[in-house]
Amino acid sequence: MDGSFRIGRLFGIPIQVHFTFFLIIPVFAWIIGTDITYAIDFVTTTFELASPVPFATSLITAGFMPYILGTIISLGLFAGVLVHELAHSLVARRSGIRINSITLLIFGGVASMEEGISDPRVELPMALVGPLTSLLVGLICTGIVYATPAFAGNTPVAGMVIFVFGYLGILNIVLCVFNLLPAFPMDGGRVLRALLAQRMPLHRATRIAADVGKGFAVLFAIIAIVSFSPLLLVIAFFIYIGASQETVAVKYSVLLEDVRVGSIMSRPVITVAPTLPVTKVIEMMYATKHLGFPVTEHDVLVGMVTVADVQKKSTIDRDAMQVRDVMNRDVIAVTPDTPVTDVLRIMNAKDIGRVPVVEGDRLVGIVTRTDILKVVELKEI
Repeated sequence: MDGSFRIGRLFGIPIQVHFTFFLIIPVFAWIIGTDITYAIDFVTTTFELASPVPFATSLITAGFMPYILGTIISLGLFAGVLVHELAHSLVARRSGIRINSITLLIFGGVASMEEGISDPRVELPMALVGPLTSLLVGLICTGIVYATPAFAGNTPVAGMVIFVFGYLGILNIVLCVFNLLPAFPMDGGRVLRALLAQRMPLHRATRIAADVGKGFAVLFAIIAIVSFSPLLLVIAFFIYIGASQETVAVKYSVLLEDVRVGSIMSRPVITVAPTLPVTKVIEMMYATKHLGFPVTEHDVLVGMVTVADVQKKSTIDRDAMQVRDVMNRDVIAVTPDTPVTDVLRIMNAKDIGRVPVVEGDRLVGIVTRTDILKVVELKEI
């Protein structure tokens, strides 16, 4: 994910942090620190509903301690989010799904997994394990709250421990409940899709779950506007966009499941030589309305030149340049037997619109987004 950097690995899975993560931590710390009295009342009132836990608050409210505790609670919450995503990832990996990374960002965590057609028998336990893990973390924190007075009495230090773990216990239980809402593509929405997919085709189950998710997104947006909650508004936006994207992705995966590149690629291919002047390539782009061409020498693919490659050079420099001076030599190519779904994943991951098709080193065709979209339209008839 753009804007992320790796901070380590857990169970062999790369852990990344998005820059937005560093924006939300001080915000949470500030919210807790500036209204520490409300935060204390929040913990006290919640535990009074079960079994009261008296604790001293003198150390919690002293000096900069409210902001320090706010930071600790914020980091603890995201540690819980990380454990939540790890649970998803480990169950998915046990089912043979490749895990690319886990990224912490402003609204929580995201596990990047190998794309493919979802199997309801795999998705159901994978979706449930995250919220159940959050519930377990919440119960462990609650256990620490009730165990602390027995070991530390009613001291200021004990009060600080009760406050931190009490707050984290509540947040993790809320995280569990919130994630179980059937707001696809959240965990609850994926549980709903997995249950529906046992009774109907996957793409139809996805569409129903996505529609329910969009409904929740609209509801969250209304609540966010009324309550002036920017974070909830961001969550609503991502739920709505995520539901839409997942619907399209599943539709493509189902419709293109058995389609190979060789059956849809365009040929013959317009190619250019490495020695062709860049000005001539620009003229060819205007004439053919193509935004890129494979570069070949004796039918062997040696590069790709696109309008983006040309635009990197100034107008004055282009007049003296040949294709070899601007082309991309690190070419991603596929074979005629490659599944079209794999090509679509490559295009999305690399943000490219065309992929050359080769047999050995010899160029035999090219497949573009337009080629894939045409097949999808025909398959929908």
